Amino acid sequence: MSDPNLDLEDLSIAELRRLMVGGELTSRDLTAQCLARIEQLDPRVNGILELNPEALEIAERLDRSRDRGADIGPLHGVPILIKDNIDTGDRMTTTAGSLALEGTRSGSDAAVAARLRAAGAVILGKTNLSEWANFRSTRSSSGWSSRGGQTRNPYALDRSPGGSSSGSAVAVASGFCAAAIGTETDGSIVAPAAMNGIVGIKPTVGLVGQSGIIPISHSQDTAGPMARSVADAALVLNAIAEPDQRGSEDYTATLDDDGLKGARLGVARGLTDSHEGLDGILDESLAALGAAGAEIVDPIEVVAPKAVRPAELLVFLTEFKAGLNSYLSTRGPDTAVRSLADVIAFNRDHCEHVMPYFPQDLFQQAEAAAGLDDPAYLAARDTCLRRTRAEGIDKVLAERRLDGIVAMTTGPAWLIDWVSGDNRSWSTAYLAAISGYPSITVPAGYLFGLPVGLSFIGSAFQEPTLIRLASGFEAATRVRKPPRFATSAGL
Repeated sequence: MSDPNLDLEDLSIAELRRLMVGGELTSRDLTAQCLARIEQLDPRVNGILELNPEALEIAERLDRSRDRGADIGPLHGVPILIKDNIDTGDRMTTTAGSLALEGTRSGSDAAVAARLRAAGAVILGKTNLSEWANFRSTRSSSGWSSRGGQTRNPYALDRSPGGSSSGSAVAVASGFCAAAIGTETDGSIVAPAAMNGIVGIKPTVGLVGQSGIIPISHSQDTAGPMARSVADAALVLNAIAEPDQRGSEDYTATLDDDGLKGARLGVARGLTDSHEGLDGILDESLAALGAAGAEIVDPIEVVAPKAVRPAELLVFLTEFKAGLNSYLSTRGPDTAVRSLADVIAFNRDHCEHVMPYFPQDLFQQAEAAAGLDDPAYLAARDTCLRRTRAEGIDKVLAERRLDGIVAMTTGPAWLIDWVSGDNRSWSTAYLAAISGYPSITVPAGYLFGLPVGLSFIGSAFQEPTLIRLASGFEAATRVRKPPRFATSAGL
């Protein structure tokens, strides 16, 4: 019999596993408690788009397997939520938050969903997101979708959750699940993770399989874990990483409370807007890194966003059109839209419900884009890689003899604004996003009660190093506090 007094939302995945193996907790009871917490608190934050009607049945089946002595994998019986742009071959739909795909199912699991099931996870449901992963309009409101409405930040309900993995971040912060899966093209894991006071890992592109994820850019798209600790995120990354990319790497083996000793870290200080509060949190974080044994190189110079953003946008527009057309062609007969042009037409025909606040200007630009053999696209992609890799991250790591780069991830959550859209002025996510390299954000502090995160950025497949550094920082600071589900006036 499970202990009803367990504070399940604060227990690590390893602790949950130990309780289940020891007979003090069942997966069925854990799943039921997660569902009860969602029922109680999700009306405040609107992070859940759809629950898995088979979740309790799956949990019971996993309990029976454990009773027979079988250990399915590292997530055996653990409830995980996934973003609603990730296919599942079950009774749940996959819609990217769009009414154009409402009620439609994919025919099979995405690679990441299949990996979760193989690891023994209970896929609890789908989370809300910025519609089409925030690639419909330049004036969007992060966390809003025509199917799900507006997701809200649990630290301040009138403020943005960030995007596009809004619901996944909010669900983890709110204790709805042990961990969640988000997807990122440029900032969509690390930004909402930072703004909701949790850990997010944006893996090297290719480490986690892309198949079955509604695409934006095959050059930059990746799924990744979102969790309340570096240890939990590393464990989930073990489960979802493709074996031929991960090899024998155990990401949990690199967790180290003393992981900063002897490390050399460069500070990308000039990428953030000036704010005395954020500057103070950065300085406190650097002091903690230094006190824990890291050598700080401050500042370092990296490519500025204005030098690569135009090329990145052309890459996105070109790859989105090709990728979405290919993806929609694989959906079953219940999917009426079979191309980007079809989606544009659907949105226009249902504009009062789909576009009440912002248009589809990015869709229209993408539909007008040339193909993947367009010289302008190929040149833009070359610019992106050269400026962020050879002339960017790889260069500064080598020349300054660094183990990693640190920077504030993004600013605190802005007020939700459906008239003017997001008030986001800066983010450092572009460095790892455009290069396709890994980054990890860890809670670093609070500005007027709003969480902000510190990012650790490295070169290709340096996840083990970044996890060691991030776990050392987490151990040295331990700043995370649970949300209060207040408004800005109550902070």
